[in-house]
Amino acid sequence: MTVIDEQGRPEPPVDADETATLLGFLDYQRATLEWKCRGVDAAGLRATTAASTMTLGGLLKHLALVEEHWFWRKLYGNGRTPPWDTVDWKSDPDWEWRSAADDTPEQLFALWHGAVDRSRTLTADALADGGLDRVAAQGWPDGRSPNLRWILCHMIEEYARHNGHADLLRESIDGETGE
Repeated sequence: MTVIDEQGRPEPPVDADETATLLGFLDYQRATLEWKCRGVDAAGLRATTAASTMTLGGLLKHLALVEEHWFWRKLYGNGRTPPWDTVDWKSDPDWEWRSAADDTPEQLFALWHGAVDRSRTLTADALADGGLDRVAAQGWPDGRSPNLRWILCHMIEEYARHNGHADLLRESIDGETGE
């Protein structure tokens, strides 16, 4: 039975196996980002705080890219898909952060939701084909390749770190706080 908290996030299971626990924590972190961005208008999604240029919209677009990078590209060895495939990353390495200001909230959420949905499907496929020990098709230049377990742990860390940023950004926009 999935327990949903007051912010609409699925609580990670407390007595599940390794796979369900990892997936539970990743979905909880994804839902935390969605909570922090929910109800924020376009101006709010472009707002910065302190000396940083980071925005909630930038976080949504960045994490959509990270989802594609780890599950579509690394785990399965596929090439970039739109909109990432037309970017000159050498001349604009922070494109996703910068260009998010040109996107509507609907576009940002659609991009992020699409990436998360695809990642969930790819994860389910990988679990059926090797489980957590399934090795990524595309490794690092030194010849090492992470397995699905490592990718899931890395994604939990990626979301947890950026959710801290989202906390600060959201509080600066409208004062909403929590966790």
